[in-house]
Parts: sequence; structure tokens; C-alpha cells
Amino acid sequence: MPRTTTVECSGCPPLRALTFDALGLVKVVEARKKQQGVPQVVERWGDPESSKCVTAVSMIDRNSYHLLAVARKNNQIEVLSPVNGDIQATISDANHLDEENNIVGLHLFAKQNLEFASRCFTLLTCTTKGNASMRSIEVADSSTESSCIGSSETWNVCSGGNILCCKMDGNEKFALFGGKGVEINIWDLDNFTKIWNSKPPPKDSLGIFTPTWFTSATFLMKDDHRKFVAGTNSHQVRLYDISAQRRPVFSFNFCETPIKALAEDIDGYSIYVGNGSGEMASVDIRTGKMLGCFSGKCSGSIRSIVRHPELPVVASCGLDSYLRLWDTKTRQLLSAVFLKQHLMHILFDSNFIVKGADKEQTPAEIRVSKEVEVSPLKRKKLLETKDIY
Repeated sequence: MPRTTTVECSGCPPLRALTFDALGLVKVVEARKKQQGVPQVVERWGDPESSKCVTAVSMIDRNSYHLLAVARKNNQIEVLSPVNGDIQATISDANHLDEENNIVGLHLFAKQNLEFASRCFTLLTCTTKGNASMRSIEVADSSTESSCIGSSETWNVCSGGNILCCKMDGNEKFALFGGKGVEINIWDLDNFTKIWNSKPPPKDSLGIFTPTWFTSATFLMKDDHRKFVAGTNSHQVRLYDISAQRRPVFSFNFCETPIKALAEDIDGYSIYVGNGSGEMASVDIRTGKMLGCFSGKCSGSIRSIVRHPELPVVASCGLDSYLRLWDTKTRQLLSAVFLKQHLMHILFDSNFIVKGADKEQTPAEIRVSKEVEVSPLKRKKLLETKDIY
């Protein structure tokens, strides 16, 4: 018999998360109680189909404007309402219909959308072969049609290799690209020029050169595009500062399997790292010191890590089909939800408000409830004593 461990989950605060899996399904998970709530699947959008596997997602999460973009394996982009899942537009890129040239980078511009009408949005996409495009889309009356308005810019971010990671800075002015055989390069989206390109580290003491293979990347702060962190297939995490040098200013190894997911914390110096064997940890990138690992074994590769913008909660999901919610301070597991399919991405809805939630108990009510509540073991003993007398 295999050795197993039981991890008690304390529940999580009220939140709403959207998960995206390998069969193209979008599942809405909500926890409604104000304290120690148990997340549950409340909605499922779409029909299961392997050709609709989700490859990239992006969401505008504002009080006055909500929009969700989903890129699929068949190179179709669906623009949905994150509130009810209604399809607002469907974009099909006929120029890059290739199974080996999927969309791996996707971003909805939140700031530029405020300048246009409510039925228009700006979209940035990037494929595996480095074909990047930026265009403004107008939502038509029919959900199956959409048209491009204004100018559309297309360019190539690499001459060879495969793009595996794409990231936009908080000001939405600079984009980062990297992948297998492609060094990290940063582009200025105002004039579509490359402003920086990384340089591989030198050979080690044994004269061994590590080939370029970036798997994930993230900026440390939303308002600073100069510092970012990248993960490699050789289980290495690198810190870059484009104002200092082209090579990494700091790097460290994390476990023994490739880095699959990275996420920044809101403090600006902590990151969350997940690898191909399900190991996840929090690291202070200033010193490379591991703050601690997250308790609760993940049996599959972690594919996405997202930090909640307000609550002290970080979520992870991967090939073990579990959505896990963790406490950022204690790194303990708050809750785990089994979602059946391999999970590829996750997003938080920060504008989620609980309506009709249970009222918070006062300290006196909590004390009374603890006195009245009797555990099953004690109740059994009380019944046995009654039978004796």
C-alpha cells in the first residue's frame, strides 16, 4: 500500500476563480461564506473538445468593465463575459492556422479600452513561432462575427526557436517574450521596437553550456518593467535587471525538475515557483532565500500560479486536476477542488461580492455554539452511560 498523508483544510475567504482546462471548459469556482468557506463549482461554460484546449487567457477586471479573452488550440480567440460566460466575439486567425503554431501569448489592454467605445477592445497575441500582432477589435451584434478597426500591427519577435512565455508589464507599454532557443527580449509597444535582449550565462566550471530554454516569466512590480524573473527548463530561476546588464544578476536552482509556473507577490520582491513534479515554494528574490514550501502534496505538474490582488490567497493548478488555494502567510492549504480535467490556467475575479452570506458571529455566540456542540465520540459515550443507568 502506498504511504498517504491527510491534510486538513481550514477553508478560505469569499472568492471567485475561473479555471481553464485541456478540454476547453471554463469552470467557475466560488466560496461564499465569509469565514472558512468551501469552494464549489457553480458554473461550467462550453462543451468538452480536445481541439478547444485553452492555451492562453487574459481578463480585464475593473469595476466598470469586465471582459475575458480565451485562446484555444484551434487558434480561435473567444471574448467572453466573465460574469455569465456569454460569447461577445469570436476571432479566427486564418493566417496562422497550424497545429505547431498555437497562440501562447494573449493580453487584453485595459487602459486603451477606456479610450474606445464599450464594444471595442485592443488585443495582443503571439504564436509559438513568434508571430506577434496588436489590433483593435469591434464586437459585432452577432457573437460569431467581429471586425478589426483602426490599424493592425504585426511583427516577429524571434527568428528561430519556439516562444513559450509572454508577459505584459503593468503599464501595458512593454511586452516580454522568451522560449526554447529564444532569449528573453523586451519590446516597446509604442513604436514596436526591441529595446533589450538577454544574454546567456557563461559556461560553468566544468565547461558545460546550458542551452536556452525559458518556460515562464513575470515582472516583479507592475510599475517597473526593468526587473523580471524567468524560469528555465534546467530548473533554474533567474533575476534580470535590464538597466544593469544583459546577463542575469542573480540565479538559483529550484529542486530537480523544469520550472513550469512563476507568479509575483504584491510586495514586489517575493515570487511563487512551481515545477514539473508538483513542488511549490515562496522565494525572496532579493537574496534567493526560500521562505518556505507549501504544505500539501501535488501529484502533477503545476501549470499556473496566481496571486489574489487583495486577499492573502494564492492559487495553483496543474495536471493533477486539482485547484488548490493556499494562505500566503502560513503557506498552508486552505482548500482543494477536484475538477476532473487537466488544468492549464486560472484567474481570480477581484470584484466578486458575496450577497446573502452568513452573518459573522459575535464572540459570545461563538462561545455558546462551542458549549452546545458535542462531538460524535462524546455523544456516543453519553448514550452508553444512559443505557447503563
